[in-house]
Amino acid sequence: MRRFSSLLVLCAWLLASGAHWDLAQGFGWARMVVSYSRTMPLEDALRLTFSPENLCGVCEFVAENKTRSSAEGFASNAPAAPESPEKGKLVLATAPEHLFVFGSATAPSWPAELFLADACARPAPPTEPPRAV
Repeated sequence: MRRFSSLLVLCAWLLASGAHWDLAQGFGWARMVVSYSRTMPLEDALRLTFSPENLCGVCEFVAENKTRSSAEGFASNAPAAPESPEKGKLVLATAPEHLFVFGSATAPSWPAELFLADACARPAPPTEPPRAV
């Protein structure tokens, strides 16, 4: 269960950071290298794949949506703030904290003999432990 929750957190973090666009871009590049390497040497295919003048449909789609998502950011869901002379200043408004103190009882004391009695009463092991040769 711990691995599953860790995997979910990792996936959420990757999606929030935009790694899905990098994965799609990698897919587009791999597809371009494979298609170009069928007709030309691998070195030329790599050069043509990563040239900015030669974009495939996947590359254009990823570039367009990556810039759009970074431009929108998280502020797109936030309501627009009214214009004020204090725009751009950080204002910290904190509410007073309520402190609840409950009565606490003293911790029970356990006698040490309860824990040490079994350690003293144990018999010795039946045989000696093995020694390194």
